[in-house]
Amino acid sequence: MIGRLTGLLAAKNPPQILLDVQGVGYEVDVPMSTFYNLPATGERLSLHTHLLVREDGQFLYGFLGEDERALFRQLLKVSGIGARTALAVLSGMSVRELVQDITLQEAGRLVKVPGIGKKTAERLLLELRDRLPKTMTSSLATAAGMSEPAPTDDILNALMALGYSEREVLPLLKTLPEGVAVAEGIRQALKLLSKA
Repeated sequence: MIGRLTGLLAAKNPPQILLDVQGVGYEVDVPMSTFYNLPATGERLSLHTHLLVREDGQFLYGFLGEDERALFRQLLKVSGIGARTALAVLSGMSVRELVQDITLQEAGRLVKVPGIGKKTAERLLLELRDRLPKTMTSSLATAAGMSEPAPTDDILNALMALGYSEREVLPLLKTLPEGVAVAEGIRQALKLLSKA
């Protein structure tokens, strides 16, 4: 497995770049989020990489940040999501936005990504929520600058401990005022749940 490459940026042809590593030119596909932050041609560049081996060839994908590569690898594990679609997701939204959407199970931004329909977005969010360990979600959230833990996580966990399902609680969390205290959020959510 090729995990990291450092060399001179020889060419840019979105979404692919050519990285010259001591005379060997590596063709690397990158998401647009990485592409827009590349140095000028001829300058030194270091990328975190993922090598994908398939019947029809070997494909190398590169990312400026480890968090992007980690999410790319998780996206590949979702049924129906290939490398091109995973790159499109990371090109269409930031790591921070994707982590937020996974946490809140919100598909609004995902369906705007080319190749992602409503059903695919919902499956992606559900599978990523189940597959991303809490530690990974926390570290990605921290790396993306999100406050951790979010009050909505505590409210969700408290209501689930009381016997409510995630499906019942998640829509209610979106109706709570932003920045609500945990105790107040639980009280308001319980009031809404009792009316349902």
